[in-house]
Amino acid sequence: MEKLTNDQIEEKIKGLPHWTYADGFLVSTFQFNDFKECFSAMTRIAFECELAGHHPDWSNRYNRLLIKLATHDAKGITQKDFDLAANIEDCMISKG
Repeated sequence: MEKLTNDQIEEKIKGLPHWTYADGFLVSTFQFNDFKECFSAMTRIAFECELAGHHPDWSNRYNRLLIKLATHDAKGITQKDFDLAANIEDCMISKG
């Protein structure tokens, strides 16, 4: 995949309200009621990542999940990152 320019990234990120662009990554933090709910969301997201063949840098602390996306092979942000971010958004919206 082709690395996107900063202008392309800034334009595309407008469609992802829970994401920002920082330090070369698409970044989002989600907060849940407790650890179990957070871990359940991570599990749902993990299945999406496997289907996409694209995996985030992520961490969680109790009820917070930090996700960072970049395409390592392209050394930057690609459409693949935006596609996965949109799928993660869908997982979070449908978590109820």
